Amino acid sequence: QVQLVESGGGLVQTGGSLRLSCAASGRAFRNYVMGWFRQAPGKEREFVAAINRSGSITYYADSVKGRFTISRDNAKNRVYLQMNSLKPEDTAVYYCAADQLVSWGAQALPVPESYDAWGQGTQVTVSS
Repeated sequence: QVQLVESGGGLVQTGGSLRLSCAASGRAFRNYVMGWFRQAPGKEREFVAAINRSGSITYYADSVKGRFTISRDNAKNRVYLQMNSLKPEDTAVYYCAADQLVSWGAQALPVPESYDAWGQGTQVTVSS
């Protein structure tokens, strides 16, 4: 199973940008669909974005579409989340997730239970 470690979180003002990175260790990173989720205090874990194994197809939550971009580098075993035009409501702990078997589609990708590997999370705080 792949192990995931996120980095790149921090404090940023409204309208600012951050780039999150998720480093994966283990074998066959290119076999995993990768996702980003976030969880704000008192709220359930929320889907943000996903990317297919080759990096050719992406899928986003409506709340981040047009502002966030997910990408991956299979040679470096990394997945990224570029976050632009940040808003206070983007404040959350951001988690990287991976799964080899998740079906590509709107029914499975946004569901946390579809992924069997998770990182420890990185805090993103957007000040108003």
